[in-house]
Amino acid sequence: MSVQPKRPINVEQIEATLNISFTWGYERTREDLRELYTKAKRSQWDSDERLDWSTDVDLEKQYIPDFMHPLFGSEIYAKLDAKKQLELNVEMPAWTQSQFLHGEQGALLAAAQLVNSVPDIESKLYAGTQVMDEARHVEVFDRYLHEKLENSYAISPHLRKLLDMILKDSRWDMKLLGMQIMVEGLALAAFGVTRDHVLEPLLKDLTTYVLQDEARHVAYGVLSLRDFYADASEADVMEREDFVYEAAVMMRDRFLFQEVWEKTGLPVKECMDITLNNVGQREFRKMLFSKVVPAIKRIGLLSDRQRARFHDLGILQYEDWADPFEDLSKAEDEFAEEKRSRQSAAAPAAE
Repeated sequence: MSVQPKRPINVEQIEATLNISFTWGYERTREDLRELYTKAKRSQWDSDERLDWSTDVDLEKQYIPDFMHPLFGSEIYAKLDAKKQLELNVEMPAWTQSQFLHGEQGALLAAAQLVNSVPDIESKLYAGTQVMDEARHVEVFDRYLHEKLENSYAISPHLRKLLDMILKDSRWDMKLLGMQIMVEGLALAAFGVTRDHVLEPLLKDLTTYVLQDEARHVAYGVLSLRDFYADASEADVMEREDFVYEAAVMMRDRFLFQEVWEKTGLPVKECMDITLNNVGQREFRKMLFSKVVPAIKRIGLLSDRQRARFHDLGILQYEDWADPFEDLSKAEDEFAEEKRSRQSAAAPAAE
């Protein structure tokens, strides 16, 4: 039996204020969230059963399409020899999946805070299912990185700043807005790109299952916030819009691969500038908001002022894209179809 090497314990604590809400009235007041809670219970999955961890991940065959390469079209890219291209094809996926892992841990901590702080019982019940979802996501990304890639990166400063803002804020709606709408919304789009373009089979399957969970998480944010913001004061709404815009800028600037350029010995500032201005990367960063902007519109935070700022960021075009509940419906259909396929495959064995 192989024994995994021990990794150093790296624990960091932050000081956070949290309002804890007991809910002594157990009346069913939110049937929409109760229904989502029921769907979440039925959609739980076990990574040991669902994923084939015996899959041999060939690091040298992690294919990155040219249009997704952040240096594509540059003089630096043209001068890369085969060895350096291979090195980047190994390091960039490791960096990307590491950021997903760190983001999932942030979501795990935020979901646990929501159980404590959301005011109604349906919201608490659903948040409890999300704690399990996020624990599973941390598990699978951690296992993929450290067992299969044997390589990982620290959290990017932009993602860390946003997670700190979410976790330190004592208001439950700001946690929902930051995590369920912004972070989970971007993750939903990013995982969709990964699933559509990655060729490595284990990562493709892993991403597909995580993606189905994320669709529920964004729907949870929309259901919880749309009525709350409808009754909020103008000042409170403007504060939330400002937070959304600030978070959008941070997330836009997150995918510049600074740590990869440092590790591989490439000129860091020049590579970051190329990545920032690369046509394919610009479109990729904009597309990450294709799930966020419709959700922002659905919860009532897309005022004329916000529309102007989203226009300047180049993401307003997504306001009428797929509604969060369309993504949820699609995820449910995929989960049901896969369940039927597994049952059909198991039937002959049972006979």
